[in-house]
Amino acid sequence: MTSFVQSGPPARVARPADLGTVATIIALAFAEDPVWGPAFSGGRGSDDPWEIWRCYLEATMRFSWTWLSAGDEAASVWVLPGEEELTAAQEQTFVEILRERLGARAAAVLELLGRFDAAHPRDEPHYYLSLLGTHPDHRGAGHGMRLLADNLEQIDAQRMPAYLESTNPANNGRYGRAGFEAIGSFEGYTRASVITTMWRPARS
Repeated sequence: MTSFVQSGPPARVARPADLGTVATIIALAFAEDPVWGPAFSGGRGSDDPWEIWRCYLEATMRFSWTWLSAGDEAASVWVLPGEEELTAAQEQTFVEILRERLGARAAAVLELLGRFDAAHPRDEPHYYLSLLGTHPDHRGAGHGMRLLADNLEQIDAQRMPAYLESTNPANNGRYGRAGFEAIGSFEGYTRASVITTMWRPARS
């Protein structure tokens, strides 16, 4: 059992009707992220990041492993072991949304996504934490880490490892306290940003 944060009310699996809530949490949580902030800003309208995140989340929520904290303060998005984030059809739709919303800048974002894919370990089945974010109105209260702790407790019960990419160096220590270890890094959207890949071994 994980013990790096205090326990709180139980999390719940996000339902299809929660898509808008999850998209809002993620869009706002990552608006100032060192990687995704610059990547998704400057599009053709103020709702561009929200629409991009919504398209991605609609695809990944098919796994029924997108979670919300008890009061909808934080969301976590997981991809199950052995699964791909997007189906071929979903990937095509996502690329179309990127090009529609970001125009010529979409090419750089697609190159970035290619680096994510190239760095992703494939040797061992694992849970993949694609996104973890807290609504800005609720930051600093530990909602995100409590949600992560709840998720990891379930993963530990299955004796499975977990993987993530940290796009914000400020979060690396938090993930370290949750049992993740840095295993590599690659360049983010800008040369000034660094993405750290992190692995959490299975717990017996």
